[in-house]
Amino acid sequence: MSNIDFTKSEQYTLSIRLSADGFSFSVHSIPSVDECYYASIPTNASYSLTANIKTMMATTDALRYPYKQINILVDTQRFTTIPFELFEDEQTEEFFYHNFPKNNHETVLCNILGKSNIALLFGMDKYAHQLLNEHFPNARIFACISPLAEYFAQKSREENGRNMYVHFKKNVMEVFAFDKGKLLLMNSFACQQPTDQVYYLLYTWQQLGFNQEKDQIWLAGHIGQEELLPELNKFIRHTHVLPSHSTITFDIETLIICE
Repeated sequence: MSNIDFTKSEQYTLSIRLSADGFSFSVHSIPSVDECYYASIPTNASYSLTANIKTMMATTDALRYPYKQINILVDTQRFTTIPFELFEDEQTEEFFYHNFPKNNHETVLCNILGKSNIALLFGMDKYAHQLLNEHFPNARIFACISPLAEYFAQKSREENGRNMYVHFKKNVMEVFAFDKGKLLLMNSFACQQPTDQVYYLLYTWQQLGFNQEKDQIWLAGHIGQEELLPELNKFIRHTHVLPSHSTITFDIETLIICE
């Protein structure tokens, strides 16, 4: 149920999430997650990203209002990180394509993550980027993983010792590890089955030298609680599930919280 008054849209923030398996957006009041309008928008798999964005903007009334702030989140696995002190803006593409094959239909963007002390570089379809810039010239564009990193960095400073955070979404899990707020690892794994998820998590846990009795793992997103949690509990003593808003996606929620 929406309690957003669109006649006062300039008081609100619009956050649009673009993913290959569908779009969504929320209209919310910072910093409250409760005062929020959220909608999912199906996409046509046979259309390009740009064509799907055009369709969304032509058919979605809520996107036509003026807003105080507009955020665009891009769901992509083409990202890499650099310690902030080593990052130089003019070398963005050089850094990025050191890790990924060159794509001439791509724009490389950068998010500076102050809580994690890193620059996160990510690729976005060039034509979709141009279209969004024309319609929302003042929008901020993030990789979906960026607000998650900032939120987990903040959470890890509130906890003792070392912490691993795992965000589950369709066919992918994103893994973050921190030692009292210092980022140790950020990676994504393409896997859906709980047995594969447990394998990758325990392998990463071991590689980092985390302690099964003392250190903690926190789970968020679409978690297979019936299968995954009992297996993890066999190996890691402190396993927790992070509470989340029942409606909006967890990356949009963390963006709102970290504002």
